[in-house]
Amino acid sequence: MIIAKLAYKSLLNRRASVLLTLFTIAISVMLLLSIERVRIDAKSSFSNTISGTDLIVGARTGDIQLLLSSVFRIGHTNNGVSWKSYEYITNQRGVKWSIPISLGDSHKGQAVLGTTLDYFSHYRFAKKQNLTFNKGHPFAAINEVVLGSEVANKLGYKLNDSIVISHGMGNTSFHHHDDNPFKVVGILNPTGTPVDKTLHIPLAAIDLIHGGKASLEHEHEHEHDEHNNLVGHPKQITAFLMGFNSPLYTLQIRRNINQYKPEALLGIMPTVTLKELWEMLAIVEKILLLFSAVVVLVSLLGMLTTLLANLSQRRRELAILRSVGARPWHLFTLISIESLLTTLLGCLVGSALYYLVIFSAGGYLQSHAGISVNITMLSYYELGLIGVIMAAGFVIGLIPATRAYFYSLSDGMSIKA
Repeated sequence: MIIAKLAYKSLLNRRASVLLTLFTIAISVMLLLSIERVRIDAKSSFSNTISGTDLIVGARTGDIQLLLSSVFRIGHTNNGVSWKSYEYITNQRGVKWSIPISLGDSHKGQAVLGTTLDYFSHYRFAKKQNLTFNKGHPFAAINEVVLGSEVANKLGYKLNDSIVISHGMGNTSFHHHDDNPFKVVGILNPTGTPVDKTLHIPLAAIDLIHGGKASLEHEHEHEHDEHNNLVGHPKQITAFLMGFNSPLYTLQIRRNINQYKPEALLGIMPTVTLKELWEMLAIVEKILLLFSAVVVLVSLLGMLTTLLANLSQRRRELAILRSVGARPWHLFTLISIESLLTTLLGCLVGSALYYLVIFSAGGYLQSHAGISVNITMLSYYELGLIGVIMAAGFVIGLIPATRAYFYSLSDGMSIKA
């Protein structure tokens, strides 16, 4: 206890250099924990983008390309699926539900998705969570639009606002459908998925705004069969999602789709393809972990450099301690405790900074990257990482402690002031 108290006072006496060392350790711990948390939650959010969907069907491209275009709105497919094929496939035995989707238009850089009311009933994300409305309701007329939460927040839209859709994806569009404005009737709750960045309109509206029929207002005035008017009879769609009554039907119909003669189609199982895609990104995980490890190593080497530099300046201090009865192992223990205390305080401050960063950046990551960051207690794995840093700090502290052990009384006393 006496040596521990002496180590504490020694650190206070050299607080400037100690604070600098402590700060570098704290930053490295904060980065390590933050990167680890974002890595885990990114993987979880990535996997939770779509849930409860057994098959995604689109034009024959590649599994990952179809997943990215239909679910993540990344890239596009050159071909679509004919409506005739969609109706034939979805009328097969064992099909529980289906959701047609049509992409290709945008609004101020946000994707526009044409679909049916089944989208709001059957689309699931995370652990089979339903889409829910923060305000309003699903579209009930052909000139109505439902906004994802981020679209509404980012662009400042509210219910009953008027929106004009543009042809083409991205921020640059070559044609605006000014003659066919849409009225906002619903705003979805946040999901942490691409749904938040999407505008949802009736499937039939896609054909109409591209000149398939009269204007939306004119069509709205002559509605008779509401559901049919919302679906229409498009020539083709981008893709469609399917749910089945049994996994056996999933495998059977997937095989039939991949061997479908009338047109080249591809059926993918999203859970399997998501896993394949994440495995492709595994190198990114390794790079992030390597980066964290390097930062921690540099901070610990910085602590070693500081301790060794301070040790040469403290030789007279250590000699005086020897002169009043301190044994070599007392000096060894003193330096070891100092390095351990510095590492411990660095880890504590780093953990506090980690929670501050996660709390501050959580909203940004949710809205801009779709990563839902969970603010929870440190996991056993994260505590294990801190334990490794503590152990490494202790081992590094043994180097200057060993040097102090072998300093002799005469060596300390011979140094000139």
